[in-house]
Amino acid sequence: MGSAKKKEKATVMVPVFIRILLYFFCLATCVKKISGQTKKDERIYPENFTRILDRLLDGYDNRLRPGFGGRVTEVKTDIYVTSFGPVSDVEMEYTMDVFFRQQWVDRRLMYEGPIEILRLNNLMVTKVWTPDTFFRNGKRSVAHNMTAPNKLFRIMKNGTILYTMRLTISAECPMKLVNFPMDEHACPLKFGSYAYPKTEMIYKWTKEPQQSVEVPPESSSLVQYDLIGQTVSSEMIKSITGEYVVMTVYFHLKRKMGYFMIQTYIPCIMTVILSQVSFWINKESVPARTVFGITTVLTMTTLSISARHSLPKVSYATAMDWFIAVCFAFVFSALIEFAAVNYFTNAQMERAKRKPARCPPVPQTTPVKVKDTEEVLQNPDSNGNLRKRMKYISHLEASSHQRAMSTTNISGLGRARALQSLAGGVNGSSSTLSRSSPKSESLLSVASSSAQLVKAAPQAAASTPDVMPATPCKQNASSSSLQHLLGPKLERIQMMGNKLEPKQTPCSQPSAAGMGGTSKIDKYARILFPVSFGAFNMVYWVVYLSRETMLAKGG
Repeated sequence: MGSAKKKEKATVMVPVFIRILLYFFCLATCVKKISGQTKKDERIYPENFTRILDRLLDGYDNRLRPGFGGRVTEVKTDIYVTSFGPVSDVEMEYTMDVFFRQQWVDRRLMYEGPIEILRLNNLMVTKVWTPDTFFRNGKRSVAHNMTAPNKLFRIMKNGTILYTMRLTISAECPMKLVNFPMDEHACPLKFGSYAYPKTEMIYKWTKEPQQSVEVPPESSSLVQYDLIGQTVSSEMIKSITGEYVVMTVYFHLKRKMGYFMIQTYIPCIMTVILSQVSFWINKESVPARTVFGITTVLTMTTLSISARHSLPKVSYATAMDWFIAVCFAFVFSALIEFAAVNYFTNAQMERAKRKPARCPPVPQTTPVKVKDTEEVLQNPDSNGNLRKRMKYISHLEASSHQRAMSTTNISGLGRARALQSLAGGVNGSSSTLSRSSPKSESLLSVASSSAQLVKAAPQAAASTPDVMPATPCKQNASSSSLQHLLGPKLERIQMMGNKLEPKQTPCSQPSAAGMGGTSKIDKYARILFPVSFGAFNMVYWVVYLSRETMLAKGG
């Protein structure tokens, strides 16, 4: 009995298992056939999609927004920047090339079909409703149409629509150029609905705020700026027609300093240094210093004019304007400094010329009288020693009268000339010695009287040749003896006079050479001008480079 029951159960379970396998096989075959039929229909019957589109547009009014009279239409946007730049400082605008994407839901375009997304061309855009988005601060916007309108339009099963355009936008960028060229700017791009207020249509970002605007590094083609980032925000703007939602993107730009350092700052600094070189030029070199001053002033004027060409005509002073103005003040002050030096130098010379010449007082000397010399010549016996020597000499010469006549006349004339020249030298230096000391006065008086005795002796002998025929011999003998006696003494007196002669400064009026040298104004300017200019540069660069000039917008 037990074995029979087991056999019955086994026979019952086998058909059930077979039936289950057959059921799954049939199901898989049906699914495969249905999917194959669907692909066959898609491939063979494209008119099915034409019927879908015709059915979607049947009774569709593109003049009415989605959800008209009911819910608010929500438009999601994002921006992909393909090219950013250039930025114009004069026009205060910037240009960029973007892919502008918009996405919204229109339930009137929901469909049922074998495909999830209908990828359509730009011809479909004109047949459906699209948002009336415009750029509020845009100056010029161009939609690219080569070779066909650059537009993307897609419809999804649930009625979601994706609409993308390629645009080139020139938008306004308000710039505050107070810190130029060390400035930073936040250039906005504002867009929103032109006709629908916030009660009918609003805008939102598709992704997170920091990811809704994409700017690849290779898309920035800026020369004078660095694109350091972007921020997004949204705001409400009220007008007489209602309150509108405005989406804003801020592109943060920082200016590059290299161009302005090469073209303006370094030339200005070098010009100021060149103007200060004139402080080291002699103040008598008027043409050289004048050329330095005028040339540097004209150079600064040219630099200031050229620096303004790349800027709009703003009514306030920029950071570069302040730098150029201070450099111009330094250069102009250097020119004024030379004018002051020249004026005070000329005034000092005029005052010196008006004063009388300061000469040392000349001490008076006692001149040797000619009368005393004549008495000595007429009375040669007044000196006892001289009389004895003259008698001795005349006694020696009497023995050889003929030889004495020939030799004495020649030697007397030669020695007399020598003594005359010696006496002339003594007399020439008598004025100098008479100013030095009383001792030199006495020596000079003796020398002068002796020289005059030597000169007068032959003259007295020549003046009376007929009265006393025997006197020429005696006079020649006496003059010869005076020469032997006084010659060495006169030579010693002349040597002593040369030793006692002091160095004398010529007594004359002051000249330009006497007023030469470095002016005190130049000495002070050599220190004051470089130190002041260095301090100004330190303060200038520290203040402007450390100042935060970025406008904090949108977070």
